[in-house]
Amino acid sequence: MGSGSLTWLLVCTALVLFMTPGLAIFYGSLVGPRNVVNMMSMNVYCLVAVPIIWALMGFSLAAGSWNVPIIGNADHFLMRGVTGAEGLVGFAFGATFAVIAVALMSGAVAGRMKFKAWLYIVPLWSLLVYSPVTYWVFGGEGWMLNLPSHDFAGGTSIHINAGAGALALAFVLGPRKEWEPRKASPPHDLRMFLIGTGVLWLGWFGFNAGSALASNELAALALVNTLLAPAGAALGWLIVGWIKRKPPELVGVCSGIVAGLVAITPAAGFVGPMYSIIIGLIAGAVCYFAVGLKHLLELDDTLDVVGLHLAGGVVGGILIGFFADSSVYVGADFEEGIFFGGNGLLLLHQVIAIMVTISYSFLMTWAIAMVVDKFVGLRVSDEVETLGLDQAEHAEAAIHMEASSGPGK
Repeated sequence: MGSGSLTWLLVCTALVLFMTPGLAIFYGSLVGPRNVVNMMSMNVYCLVAVPIIWALMGFSLAAGSWNVPIIGNADHFLMRGVTGAEGLVGFAFGATFAVIAVALMSGAVAGRMKFKAWLYIVPLWSLLVYSPVTYWVFGGEGWMLNLPSHDFAGGTSIHINAGAGALALAFVLGPRKEWEPRKASPPHDLRMFLIGTGVLWLGWFGFNAGSALASNELAALALVNTLLAPAGAALGWLIVGWIKRKPPELVGVCSGIVAGLVAITPAAGFVGPMYSIIIGLIAGAVCYFAVGLKHLLELDDTLDVVGLHLAGGVVGGILIGFFADSSVYVGADFEEGIFFGGNGLLLLHQVIAIMVTISYSFLMTWAIAMVVDKFVGLRVSDEVETLGLDQAEHAEAAIHMEASSGPGK
């Protein structure tokens, strides 16, 4: 790795780390004003806990190379052997992905999970779910990598993985006490919602383009696709809304942007720019309907983690089987998508990888949640839920409005 590529990866590491505070803003603007501090605290806890977990064991389980296709070895426990500029920056870059992966799930449980329970779920999920799936997808002997199935930047290991985990947590917790299945809850602060969306999009350039692991043409392709796919998805979301005679809401535009970012993540380095727009358009339309399903199924996925991240990741992963083009993946040869002469084998591999990830993540997350529930309890009381978790769990408020008591006050 030359100095230019090393510098690029250092920058991308910082960009991806910045995504978690961006997610805290994004999620914090969506919940009610009584739960903003709690929502942000759940994300900040991931920001400080997961890097330590990654250093102790997670990195080794996700990246340790040996002749086993399921899990990495213990060679890098306590960061043993993680040396040199490339090794250190690779460790740090991977840590930022591990942070955002588990943080995504917090949106599904907003307003009703004990913060104490979240303190246990984060390390358990990181070690038992995130690290193994990451090894499957990216580890040298990982079985998904060697099928082969394709995931350029974590569509399977992060978005589908976290989306399936969020689904399990929402099932175990049940709906909020005051939740109305047929009634949407608008953001309490659209200004911060837009800022959070912008921070996420900015960080996503490091997320996808950094996954080229070099400052080269592949990174440039991933960056361009990360620009175009969200734009296409926002348009796809708006088109469906217009057909259904819905007004062009800012919430919908930003949700479409996130759907497109999720969908292009697994495909960013495998498809040409014009096909990234198509992937975005499809993802925007599919996620629009996926978000609406929670009302039909009466599943309280508070902030649409399942509808955006699970559904968007599935769309992007499957469409690789149609649009993958080896000519754009510089210097590599792999199975083409169906529209580029492939025989459908890649599409089959993509479906297998997606279905196994959903099944494993859902079942493991459900088991983790049940164990945590048994020992510390998952859900706050009805009284705490009514009061709001900010005051009951953190004794803080997101905004303090002091009464005026004179000039200048």
